[in-house]
Amino acid sequence: MKTILIGLGAVLVSALVLGCVHSTTMVQQGTETFVAEGCHGCHTVGKLGTPIGPDLSHVGARYDNDYLVRWLRDPMSVRPAAHMPQLELSEVQIAALAAYLSSLR
Repeated sequence: MKTILIGLGAVLVSALVLGCVHSTTMVQQGTETFVAEGCHGCHTVGKLGTPIGPDLSHVGARYDNDYLVRWLRDPMSVRPAAHMPQLELSEVQIAALAAYLSSLR
């Protein structure tokens, strides 16, 4: 039993380190940031939002968390011709928003 628990712990730690697991709290904060920062003014998620920019309903299946963090921090550095403005977000907001977007599959 102890070996199983240690193995399970190692898998969980590995997943956290790789950014594969986001706490429910971070995803919830990201959801709130998405609405509070007006992301839905240009993007849709499900039925929420305006279809000016890309639909983000399944963005987590397409891009990993690290990419989304880089994108949210500075879209032009990721893709110079992007129409996405650079947002004034704190690192906490960026992490939360990336966790939320990563959860959208």
